[in-house]
Amino acid sequence: MIRELKMPGRKRVLYGFGIVALFIGGCSSSELPKPTPEELKEVVQAAQNNLVHVKGGSFLLGDVGTPDGRYYTVLRDDNKPAIEVTLDSYSIGRYETTWHEFLVYLRDVGRAEQYVRFREEPNLSIRDVRSDEDPLSPNYRLKPAKAPNYGEAEGYCQWLGEKLGRPISLPTEAQWEYAARSRGKNVAYATNSGEIEKDPYLRRPIEYIDPSIPPTGNALSHSSNRTERRPVGSYPPNPLGLHDMTGNVAEWTRDWYQADFYQHAPKQNPEGPPAPANPDEPRKVVRDWAGNGDHTGGTDTVFSRGGVPLDSSANGFRCVVNHPDPVSRDFK
Repeated sequence: MIRELKMPGRKRVLYGFGIVALFIGGCSSSELPKPTPEELKEVVQAAQNNLVHVKGGSFLLGDVGTPDGRYYTVLRDDNKPAIEVTLDSYSIGRYETTWHEFLVYLRDVGRAEQYVRFREEPNLSIRDVRSDEDPLSPNYRLKPAKAPNYGEAEGYCQWLGEKLGRPISLPTEAQWEYAARSRGKNVAYATNSGEIEKDPYLRRPIEYIDPSIPPTGNALSHSSNRTERRPVGSYPPNPLGLHDMTGNVAEWTRDWYQADFYQHAPKQNPEGPPAPANPDEPRKVVRDWAGNGDHTGGTDTVFSRGGVPLDSSANGFRCVVNHPDPVSRDFK
């Protein structure tokens, strides 16, 4: 079943079965080729190999506060009070989905041409539909993808699930935070130390930003001057082995956004509300706001959450396997 949402001041959005189709930009003059069997196998095999099993358990979801009783996110109230919830085990991507992986998906489903953009618009997340081998290029194959909308992010995870025969989707925000906090530890950043040492790469005058400068620190928290990314895995992982859950790009979850959701959330495997709080302006929860610009008041911590329109093209994502057993690395 496909439903239509009327969004004031926006294009209409068709949604159903978790897929949102937003036709943005013009089409290329020639159809992009389907990926070869070898390309498909490479992407699916890598995605399976990079899954990290997360043992379930109970934890406090939300801003648990600092040891002296202060909140980390002093400018937001939608993550308070923290509530105890319990999650079943699941597996989650070690890295954010890369641009190469995402482009193989778009080519396979025949939608890559819909997202061709003019080069004269350099700030758009999809500049042209190709991936480069050049690490200095914004289209470098190993940089995290910015999905053109929520539906294509969820669509990629469902596509991957079909290829692997697994129940795969975007994470719930509870799954995302539990993994970012290394199974619910009281840490504010999903880094190797639980603290943040920001790479100064994007925090310099824009004319001195040079992609050839090696990564330093343990996270890339964007400057509002420029939203470039580092290749996935450029910084040390958190103790679970997950990279870039603080910084690089913000990440979609599958939950509808509701400001007071924590006050009503179920205690076992919580998911967001069954429908958008405002059908005229539907929003999904995005986590890791360190990947979305300059921050104050703790909004770059793992506790920060926000509702984002479905047609936002600024966010990356990773997928989860919703099954309690670890996933074998033996790809058929």
